[in-house]
Amino acid sequence: MKKKMINILVILIICAITLTSMAAYILGFGVTAKAHKSDCIIVLGCSVYGETPSVFLQRRLGKGIELYNKGYAPYIIVSGGKGSGEDITEAEAMKRFLISKGIPEDKIMLEDKSENTMSNIENSKMVMDKHNFKSAIIVSNYFHLKRASLMAKKVGIKEVGFAGVFVTKYIFLEISGLYREIPGIAKFLITGR
Repeated sequence: MKKKMINILVILIICAITLTSMAAYILGFGVTAKAHKSDCIIVLGCSVYGETPSVFLQRRLGKGIELYNKGYAPYIIVSGGKGSGEDITEAEAMKRFLISKGIPEDKIMLEDKSENTMSNIENSKMVMDKHNFKSAIIVSNYFHLKRASLMAKKVGIKEVGFAGVFVTKYIFLEISGLYREIPGIAKFLITGR
């Protein structure tokens, strides 16, 4: 009985170390990823409450505004369809937010059909192709950027930089998001979606 308990404890410790290592790798990618001068900035969607962007989405948009104002790219693609509890698409809510912060409407491009990260990336790549854009900066939470990088590579965005955000006020949501990325990345590696 004692040996069985020790074996279970060892397995649990190994699992905990493995998960922590994977989480550290994913977060490390997001924290160290760099933006570079590009044709566009892609802000990945996140929850909208009615017509109001969530705090996570507002922070992502804030990073997009910062990059735009610093001259990293002349256009912003806002990417996100309409989910449960959302009165308008995430892209439309993002566009309204950007305009309210002084971004010219003609510098904002909508991708409003996507339902998940993979379709965000695929559909944003179609917007890029339509405008002959070759390079992009993808903006999301730090924990989300590793999976986004794998997806960007798959759809053929060859010149891509990344810029992440971390919402300290919602650290527990950041941590849960980070640990949800582990099966998310595993699923992508297995299914390509």
